[in-house]
Amino acid sequence: MSANPPYISRLSLVVFTLFVLLNSPSCALDQRLTAKQVAARIQSHVGIPWMVGTVDTFKAGNPDTQVTGIAVTMMATLDVLQRAATSGKNLVVTHEPTFFNHLDAPDSLPQKENDAVLAAKRAFIAQHGLVIWRFHDHWHVRKPDGIEAGMARALGWEKFQNRREEHLFVLPETSVEKLAAYLSRRLGVGVIRVVGDPGMKFTKVALAPGATGFANETHALESDDVETLVVGETVEWETVEYVADAITEGKRKALIILGHVSSEQAGMQECARWMKTFITEVPIEFIPTRDPFWSPKIAPDK
Repeated sequence: MSANPPYISRLSLVVFTLFVLLNSPSCALDQRLTAKQVAARIQSHVGIPWMVGTVDTFKAGNPDTQVTGIAVTMMATLDVLQRAATSGKNLVVTHEPTFFNHLDAPDSLPQKENDAVLAAKRAFIAQHGLVIWRFHDHWHVRKPDGIEAGMARALGWEKFQNRREEHLFVLPETSVEKLAAYLSRRLGVGVIRVVGDPGMKFTKVALAPGATGFANETHALESDDVETLVVGETVEWETVEYVADAITEGKRKALIILGHVSSEQAGMQECARWMKTFITEVPIEFIPTRDPFWSPKIAPDK
């Protein structure tokens, strides 16, 4: 009589077969997160109730797509999408719009969906099976603001930051020109525009990344807690003119314009770092958006 009943051997074979199947590459593929599951996990970790009616939604691709990798970026330009596809990342988490309009509905294009640039971009997304999800409103609303936190880290300003008003900083005394040069080096900004006296000494700075608007910018500039305002982009007949007039009136104010992408980029690098703490099943890579601006070198007249 056999020491082990036949059914024990059959049971062992079944268990072994299941183990092999569950650990096979094909099964691992089936267990990958979908883009929809990644978005849900971000929603559960952001630390504030998820709001309806925001721009933080899927913009392209099938949300049920299995994710091979995640590219986190400031703006999903075609260049960024190409780099994401080349590196095997098929889910792109972007802070800013992909289709040239805040709501990613490019109705302002004269030819709308028939626009050649738009059509080529959509074709690339479809050809490479990319999924694009925007993460803007909630990343700003959470405490701390994810963009402000990332920019403060990139600039080495955490110890100078006002804990109650996170956009305010008190720096060691410097000049407008020296601060502009520091921002250029530290953030890799090729073109910075400055309004104000280069030699003006100050300590009190407000950082308003992106495009916060005239009301917010002038609210900061009216304050005695702000001598220099650093912004992403602004309207020239609004904040730029306001600062120029303030200077003419003898007020100690200055404005440094970084460009929209440069003023928020480090905030999305912070987002990628944050996402890695709770998404471990797939690789996550921060893909920076290239600064599109440059200045010509002007040779002196002969």
